[in-house]
Formats: sequence, C-alpha cells, structure tokens
Amino acid sequence: MVVTPALAQSAQGAAGTDPLGLLSLAPLFLVFIAFYFLMIRPQQRRMKALQQSLNAVKKGDEVTTAGGIVGKVTKVDDLLVEVEIAQGVKVRIVKSTLAVIAPLGGAKPAND
Repeated sequence: MVVTPALAQSAQGAAGTDPLGLLSLAPLFLVFIAFYFLMIRPQQRRMKALQQSLNAVKKGDEVTTAGGIVGKVTKVDDLLVEVEIAQGVKVRIVKSTLAVIAPLGGAKPAND
C-alpha cells in the first residue's frame, strides 16, 4: 500500500497544534464580549429595576400597561392589580404586564 504525500502531510498537521487557529477565534470572542457589555448587561439591569418597581407598586401609583392603558392603582394583590382608568371604571390587570410605574405625585409639572 502506497501512502501519498498529501495524506502524510495532513496527518502530521492534525497531530500538531495550529497557533493561527486559536488566533482566528479571537475576533469572535471580542464580538461576544462587546455584545455582552453593550446589550445583555443593560437589559438585565432594566429588568431588575422593573422587577423591583413591580414589587413596590402600591395604591395611588399611576401605571401604564404594556398595552398602553394608563390609570391609577386602587388595589394590589400578589398577581393582580386593580387600576382605575376613568372615574368609576376599574379593571384588573396582571401585575407583570405593567410597563411604567410612576409613584404618587412623582410626575414633573408641565412647563407652560
């Protein structure tokens, strides 16, 4: 059986380590690190802040839901929040769908 030079060279190349192979992965690692610091960490911080504000919601807070409903909280349960969207009109909303929570009297006055 005759071994061609090409097969013999590929067997030697596979056994040795290729320093350029590891260097070629460096840009991929750099992109992942940049992606982590620019996208993932800020999103985790926003989610943590939203979760804290959901846990701190109380009667009298003005809230906006993910669907765009704006109203004032009248009752808070573990999973549900009762929101008054107009005088005498109250709806029950799942607490996790709240997007923005403004504390009572926390809004800035408009500049006229």
